[in-house]
Amino acid sequence: MESKGLGWIGIVRLGLVQTSIGAIVVLCTSTINRLMVVEFALPALVPGILVTWHYLLQIMRPRWGHGSDVGGSRTPWIIGGMAILALGGFASALSISVMAYNTALGLITAAFAFTLIGTGVGAAGTSLLVLLAKSVNKERRAAAATIVWIMMIAGFVVTAGFVGKFLNPFSLERLNLLAGIVCAGGFLVSCLAIFRLEPSTKAIDITEQPREKPDFKSALKEVWQDQTARRFALFVFVSMLAYSAQELVLEPFGALVFGMSPSETALLGGAQHSGALTGMILVGLLATLWSKSRLMALRNWIMIGCAGSALALINLVIASRIGPAWPLVPSIFVLGLANGIYAVAAIGSMFNLAASGGEAREGLRMGLFGAAQGVAFGIGGFAGSGLSDLMRAVLGSPVSAYSIVFAAEALLFFIATLLAAQMGQSSEAHSNEIPFHQQEPRMGMSGG
Repeated sequence: MESKGLGWIGIVRLGLVQTSIGAIVVLCTSTINRLMVVEFALPALVPGILVTWHYLLQIMRPRWGHGSDVGGSRTPWIIGGMAILALGGFASALSISVMAYNTALGLITAAFAFTLIGTGVGAAGTSLLVLLAKSVNKERRAAAATIVWIMMIAGFVVTAGFVGKFLNPFSLERLNLLAGIVCAGGFLVSCLAIFRLEPSTKAIDITEQPREKPDFKSALKEVWQDQTARRFALFVFVSMLAYSAQELVLEPFGALVFGMSPSETALLGGAQHSGALTGMILVGLLATLWSKSRLMALRNWIMIGCAGSALALINLVIASRIGPAWPLVPSIFVLGLANGIYAVAAIGSMFNLAASGGEAREGLRMGLFGAAQGVAFGIGGFAGSGLSDLMRAVLGSPVSAYSIVFAAEALLFFIATLLAAQMGQSSEAHSNEIPFHQQEPRMGMSGG
């Protein structure tokens, strides 16, 4: 029996969980980061290592996804993951208070907190995206990916504004209070949003025959032998490595090459995010309204987004040579636009491919893709900024240094375009062989 799948209200409810994940994570990666570096005069490397550690923990996503496959229900993993994430978020704020009295003990507390954060994001985010993939019709997946990721960004924005407004004047007591409100609020919102949502979608699976669940090692080996899943995981790693490597480079590039002030470089981040939002909405609308058209296939959007990102980065190589006369802000907007197109199309493809094969491996597949994304993010941030610093030291010129960095990122996006072209046709053919009820059973960029 074919199911209509989850409606728009249900998609928004799942999006509220992603909003909560974003709200808690941004508290830790932004506010706590700044307090360590500015108020406590710690090297920027310290919060950088903590954030990277939380990304590297995403390598455990396949194990958590397999756990939800075996259990057969995603809701406990989402709620449990959100509880761990909320505790980690609050512990990260407490670590600042501990640092005020004992720096070493505070750093140990922070390391424990970011371990909880990485674990919570992985456990909750993986099962959330699997539930979304199982519950949403194929025609709505691009729009669902857009809605959920915009809601995650909304979590970033609302939390940053809330904490920024009420943390002034700063005090440790006020910080802990605000962290408690954000973390407890995120957990409660997630519980209310997910309440009794999963049972309404289980009709999708009623025609499946029960089968014995293998152990994790056997299941992972089985999934890894699937050429389509393996190629897509490689594509996610390469493209996300290129995507994340540019994050910490753009504002220093504007300052050192174009002589921009801090307020002017902040506009670059705004232009990039505005472009990304535009790209996400564009793909979500067109791929949903013309879902039957082969031209609107997500594979095509992925290739457009990756190739467009590569060309936009080559554009920045040219811009670095010309200097202040170049219209940099519009160039960054175009880069964000291509990034947004690529991101939503890739997430929508994760939804489709997570269930390919129909043998109750959705969580493991989604975990594999999430692990590739998380590890790439952890490496990419350091790689982009580290390569730019190294090239500046070796070449003695910021122009040459950033040209090399942007060219390397463009090359990665071109490779990702080729990988998408190779895997696209076989994955679509494989997906079309699966009945709808077996297809429906999955960023974020991984949840969080």
